[in-house]
Amino acid sequence: MQLEYWEQKLPFEYPFTISNGRTKTHQHSLMVRLSLGNWNGFGEAPAIVYYNVTVEGMMEQLEKNRKVIEKFALIDPERFWHFLHHLFPNDPFLVCALDMAGWDLWGQMKKQPLHELWGTKWEAQSPICDYTLGIDPIEKMVQKMQDHPWPIYKVKVGTDYDIEMITALRQHTDKPLRVDANAGWTTEEALIKIPALAKLGVELVEQPLAKDNWDGMEQLKKQSSLPLFADESCVFEKDVAVCANYFHGINIKLTKCSGLTPALRMIKEAKGIGLKVMMGSMNESVIGSAAIAQFLPQLDYVDMDGPLLMTELNGVGLDYSFENNNGVIAPLTRPGLGVQYRPPFAK
Repeated sequence: MQLEYWEQKLPFEYPFTISNGRTKTHQHSLMVRLSLGNWNGFGEAPAIVYYNVTVEGMMEQLEKNRKVIEKFALIDPERFWHFLHHLFPNDPFLVCALDMAGWDLWGQMKKQPLHELWGTKWEAQSPICDYTLGIDPIEKMVQKMQDHPWPIYKVKVGTDYDIEMITALRQHTDKPLRVDANAGWTTEEALIKIPALAKLGVELVEQPLAKDNWDGMEQLKKQSSLPLFADESCVFEKDVAVCANYFHGINIKLTKCSGLTPALRMIKEAKGIGLKVMMGSMNESVIGSAAIAQFLPQLDYVDMDGPLLMTELNGVGLDYSFENNNGVIAPLTRPGLGVQYRPPFAK
């Protein structure tokens, strides 16, 4: 194999803010390409400040280990992930980018999209992708929603005006709303806000409390009138069984769990113990979002709206409106990830 990598910087349409005042105007990402003959596999890993993940750091690790990666014989993507997992034990985002590229390359070689390689079928009733509204003044959030008509909205919360925010949005749409607190509430806040949000037609709450506030989550699960989904509390495979005691579902992030290979195992385990499964994004563009889309036949919910939030993209072939239904992802039938990489271009 040959390994290439580079930095990517794509702008958001609006500054993207989540709880605790974390805002970004661009998404910096690592892009990798694994080549074998005429086949090329691509992978994407976003840099996330609050996880101490930088493109520079990932590129430094790649350069140090370039030769050993290029010597690996790709005869099974799962073996490749195990090799990467031991090579970069503390860099799950980097492992994910390479694992993604490995699966894409393998799909090209086998001439099949990944969902077919995994023995799943693309159903007409796959989960609908939501559109995320980052935190802003209420008037701005209403304006963003009106500028982007969509069948489901995911709303970032974690402010002192959460209820007023959702009330205002509800006055302008009858579409389903989901809220994501990104660990921004205390137990006391959550016990007050969740019943109010339920009355406003919110359908689920993602990561209401700090990731290790297990006592609070135990209390919350007993009293919550809405389904509770773990995000920051469910990162790796070992977290799935723990979360079953405190949440109704989990949100799997490919970059955080270290790739497609462990995500397949996490989904199987979660469904086996009765958890609902969402797969979310870290604002990946087309390449990373296509990897999420390949899991659609296995998911209950999906949040893969990075390309919807950006003004530039890094690939073609991912369609968010199938048969005139916004949010429904058109079947990806091309081999591997099902999309083609393009250098960043304006939408």
